[in-house]
Amino acid sequence: MDITIHSALLPHNDPDASLAFYRDALGFEVRNDVEYGGMHWITLGSPDQPGTSIVLYPPAASPGVTDDERRTISEMMAKGTFASINLATKDLDSAFDRLQSGEVEVVQEPTDQPYGIRDCAFRDPSGNLVRIQETH
Repeated sequence: MDITIHSALLPHNDPDASLAFYRDALGFEVRNDVEYGGMHWITLGSPDQPGTSIVLYPPAASPGVTDDERRTISEMMAKGTFASINLATKDLDSAFDRLQSGEVEVVQEPTDQPYGIRDCAFRDPSGNLVRIQETH
């Protein structure tokens, strides 16, 4: 069987702020930006991984979600408890220094975790937890 990871979805509520974080701060390339009805689906990814993308989507456009569920999703996004993603780098300290020098919310400075990895964490402009792990 030949199955690979093609894309992961993260909600967003501000396309400009999301682009500033994922494109400008993280250095991801924009692969697609689809606008419909004032909402944006933005596909981004690392230039070194052309086959794997993050799709930032507007949660308000999710079919079958009730108004109450949309409110709950918005509240969870604001608290940073709705979605997350793990990224990786070989130089965690440099990545952390570059990101914290911008206007990003630091959740955790580089830390040696008891389960064997070293990582740090930020929140993107929509509240998603972005954890960056150091690889060797």
